[in-house]
Amino acid sequence: MQPKTVNQSRAIKASMVFPPDTNNHGTMFGGKVMSYIDDIAAISAIRHARMPVVTASTDSVDFLYPIRRGHSACLEAFVTWTHKTSIEVFVKVIGEDLITGERNICATAFLTFVAVDEHGTPQPVPPVVPETDLEKRLYREAPERAQVRRERRKHSKAIAELFGVTTVWEDGPQNTA
Repeated sequence: MQPKTVNQSRAIKASMVFPPDTNNHGTMFGGKVMSYIDDIAAISAIRHARMPVVTASTDSVDFLYPIRRGHSACLEAFVTWTHKTSIEVFVKVIGEDLITGERNICATAFLTFVAVDEHGTPQPVPPVVPETDLEKRLYREAPERAQVRRERRKHSKAIAELFGVTTVWEDGPQNTA
């Protein structure tokens, strides 16, 4: 499989922030930002793999600065690392006051996707070739992030098993003493 550069997966999306996109503080809903992040990251992952992908995980989304109504949200995504069938994508979100030109990095996130065929079976993906110093750093640090994700996933599965699939109204009150 032919390796691909980071630039071959780069995707950029810009949107105006309108009143329905905002909360009672006049800033963009976090869930809306997260939806944009998943969308642009998927485009980047598909561009790299040239096949369908599914979201496997989203690392913490760190909201660093609010995006206000009337500003723009610009997202940039690119593949930082691959492993067999998985693709790690980094996303940064930049908010811009279109009148003053002031820009801030408002959020960052790493997401992992798995490339799949038409039956949902994981498929091999091309390796990624980092070129810049920043790309090389993200690539070098990726195995550690992947290990943290594996541990977090194990913990999530254990918690899910504790709770099971029934809801409180199906089970009735639980004795927590």
